[in-house]
Amino acid sequence: MSDLQISNLYKRYGNVEVLKDINLDIKSGEFIVFVGPSGCGKSTLLRTISGLETISSGQLEIGGRVVNDVAPSKRGIAMVFQSYALYPHMTVFDNMAYSLKLTRTPKDEIKKKVEAAADMLQLGPYLERLPKALSGGQRQRVAIGRAIVRNPQVFLFDEPLSNLDAALRVATRMEIAKLKESLPGTTMVYVTHDQVEAMTLADRIVVLKDGVVMQVGTPMELYDQPQSLFVAGFIGSPKMNFLTGKNASSYKATTVGVRPEHMEIVPNGNGAWTGKVIYSEDLGSDSYIYVDNGEEEAVIIRQEGKTPYKAGAQISFAPKGDLFHRFDEGGRPITSGVAAPARAPAAKSAEPANATKEGTPDEGVVGAAGGVAMPAKPARKPAAKKAATPKAGTVKTGAAPKAPARRAPAKPKA
Repeated sequence: MSDLQISNLYKRYGNVEVLKDINLDIKSGEFIVFVGPSGCGKSTLLRTISGLETISSGQLEIGGRVVNDVAPSKRGIAMVFQSYALYPHMTVFDNMAYSLKLTRTPKDEIKKKVEAAADMLQLGPYLERLPKALSGGQRQRVAIGRAIVRNPQVFLFDEPLSNLDAALRVATRMEIAKLKESLPGTTMVYVTHDQVEAMTLADRIVVLKDGVVMQVGTPMELYDQPQSLFVAGFIGSPKMNFLTGKNASSYKATTVGVRPEHMEIVPNGNGAWTGKVIYSEDLGSDSYIYVDNGEEEAVIIRQEGKTPYKAGAQISFAPKGDLFHRFDEGGRPITSGVAAPARAPAAKSAEPANATKEGTPDEGVVGAAGGVAMPAKPARKPAAKKAATPKAGTVKTGAAPKAPARRAPAKPKA
């Protein structure tokens, strides 16, 4: 078993609290990713799990065993560092085998384990090379292989891809994903500031800010149901657009959040908002349009293909259907929803457009994704009145009543 439980964990440096009341329950075989901005405490939390940092208070269990005071080498963990930490004078084989030699593992078993790990990571042809003769991605794979041969209960990754270029990041991320599939019973805890890594690798993501866990959930739960403005803005690339003040008032919220891919440009000025294009990016498959509509940050609209809109153009835009999030002044999601405001004035009638007879007090229906409002349901038409029910005993159930038979007029007597 490689379950990992963290209960009421605090880490302090003097009077400064770096980690504050951390509570996590990580199941055996899960791939958990810690994300957050620089200085949020994610690497410190990983180091407390490894034993490289002491725990100020709280409890840490690995496989059902309390390990607060257990040495790092006795915890059944293996760590992959950001800086590779390879011995430059040792070959790839010797770097991967070093921890096994320290535990006096038989030579034939060492050879078997190292070669198996090298095959898994496609390092077989490089076992006799020195680290200086390897690329950055190959060195990182050697560091991962050194962890694999120990057969640990828990893998710890501390931003292992941050030193690689974009192409190597993608390739090494694929290697880590394959490693996850090949070791289904091993728990993996991965620290990164790159949300793309988090979204593609994680079973669950832990979002931290200032030493506090803000939200824990699957990648899609965090994407669809952010529980705070911080999580909404941190998960997703480019980040979610936030509209405030008069731009949010028609949605009955302090802040309205809309992801760039959920924005659409509306013709004839009939969108919820208007603004001036300040910059546009054509990426071939996608385009990004940056719009100034009075907010502190430009609103980003993502479109498929190339965009005809250039700097200086005036455009009108709105969320696609109900794909928006509403937040109150405390940054919490508003769970009582409203329908999206009408984009064009409706014809005058006795009842306002989108009227509804049932739902929440603000005339809406809450969406399945927390904070995302769904369009209000139209009022139901009154059912047609039923025909009067005949008296019992006169007509069979379900049959229509028969008309009285007409008698022929009597013939006059002669």
